[in-house]
Amino acid sequence: MTSSPADVLELDITGIAHGGTFIARHEGRVVFVSDAIPGERVRARVIPPGEGADASTRSFWRAETLEVLDASEHRRPHIWPEADLSRDPAERPGGADLGHIALQHQRVLKRQVLTEALDRFAGPGLVAPEIEAVESGDGTAWRTRVTVHVDDAGEVGPFAARSHRVIPVTSYPLSRPAIAEAALALRGEAPGRIELVEPADGRVRIIRREETERPARVARGFRRRPTPEVIHEVVGDRRFQVDSTGFWQVHSRAASVLDAAVYGILDGHVDDDRTHYDLYGGVGLFAATLADLGGTDIVTVESSARATEHAAANLAPLDVSAVTARVDRFLSGVKSSGRTGAVILDPPRAGAGRAVVEGVHALSPAAIAYVACDPVALARDLGTFRGLGWNVTTLRGFDLFPHSHHFEVVALLTR
Repeated sequence: MTSSPADVLELDITGIAHGGTFIARHEGRVVFVSDAIPGERVRARVIPPGEGADASTRSFWRAETLEVLDASEHRRPHIWPEADLSRDPAERPGGADLGHIALQHQRVLKRQVLTEALDRFAGPGLVAPEIEAVESGDGTAWRTRVTVHVDDAGEVGPFAARSHRVIPVTSYPLSRPAIAEAALALRGEAPGRIELVEPADGRVRIIRREETERPARVARGFRRRPTPEVIHEVVGDRRFQVDSTGFWQVHSRAASVLDAAVYGILDGHVDDDRTHYDLYGGVGLFAATLADLGGTDIVTVESSARATEHAAANLAPLDVSAVTARVDRFLSGVKSSGRTGAVILDPPRAGAGRAVVEGVHALSPAAIAYVACDPVALARDLGTFRGLGWNVTTLRGFDLFPHSHHFEVVALLTR
């Protein structure tokens, strides 16, 4: 008899998938299971597909662990009590999908994810690095930016895993203590989302947004949102201004760790008589790294005009051109001068993509540093670079998001 979604199945977990779920098979079909560990046998409830979907034709199912029948030696009490197996899956908050696994083994599993991505998309011969710890301790209290939500009943909390339903909680173990305290103190809020940000000064900013926030239409166009507060972050002896609502790394040490990693792999590749590029440059973190390496002709490119304004201010009085443009469009308008030095790529989660990779290749740079937050997107782009004749000479991985499936990788590409 063929099983169907809504069944509770006993499953043997054989691996980890990209995205923080775990792999089992049932009657020839792949099942992606949450809250498990490779090597375990679990009871899991299969999640029915969305409305209108035909379960019988799907090549895979998703399931939620209800009970562990044979536990892994690496299983631990969940770092977030509200996300523990003792609660119904629908009542478990998202955001700590590896929080039930010993910290060192989380890094082993993240390396497996990277290994499989490289093998599948980047071509043969690349060895995934160990995923390095960036701090001692239990992997908690690192989030400097947290989003909570308020439902129509006024309940405040994170969303349930893989859901948009608000789950009330009594703790935020991954958050900086001051953010956790501020989040738990929220009362009487209007429906929407609330962002809590703790910059370098240690004072938590609370930013309230309607869930469907859009500019309101007025007689002559659109009313602009209020200008965000400008906050400051510190990396080494440099101070960076950034919008409170703008992008900055979430882990309290992430910017410093990545700055040091990029500096290390590009040391010796930055000449003062060449033009160097910081692509997807944000507020100028890696453009400053290029300057610290001796670069004197630096271009940073970022699609956000506000971030570009901040980059220009952050990098003054260095010889840096801060350009507001989409990276692919910028590259399509740049011709190789034969003087391109180092290029730093720090794309969003989707990766750079073929057009950007080919545009960087056309510049004929001396070296490329690629900072990646998604292993599959990184592997695809490395495969494209390798097909164009580039060598991946260095790979380093960093566990900047303990207890979640996320991690960062820095790669050096040379001729």
